[in-house]
Amino acid sequence: MSTASTRLPEGRYGRASDERADRRLKIAGAVLGAFLLALIGYFAYHYVGQNKISAEVITFEATSDDAVRVHLEVRKDAGASGYCTVRSQAANGAEVGRADFRFSGTDTRIDKVVTLRTTALGTTAELLGCHAG
Repeated sequence: MSTASTRLPEGRYGRASDERADRRLKIAGAVLGAFLLALIGYFAYHYVGQNKISAEVITFEATSDDAVRVHLEVRKDAGASGYCTVRSQAANGAEVGRADFRFSGTDTRIDKVVTLRTTALGTTAELLGCHAG
């Protein structure tokens, strides 16, 4: 037998509505979590799966006031084609040359010396990036 002092009044503490609110929050959290996971997967696939060409500058040399010779080592998938962008700067930091150099063929590693034309004496050769296509 229960007495009035031991039994809690029904609905006094809002349990029914709190349970509904908790359930809605759990559903919203699950949907948001699934969306963020899908978004991360999408970006990871495009970063890893689409990056078929990479390179690095091995050496460079200013051969004159209007040219810099750059030795590039390019790594790519067999049969992939694309281009790498290289720039040169003057001693004061101003950009004096920028060019895209195309690579294609079945080789997966290419060592190539290219000449970057400049508007003034170039003191650097910087690889800005490579893109498939």
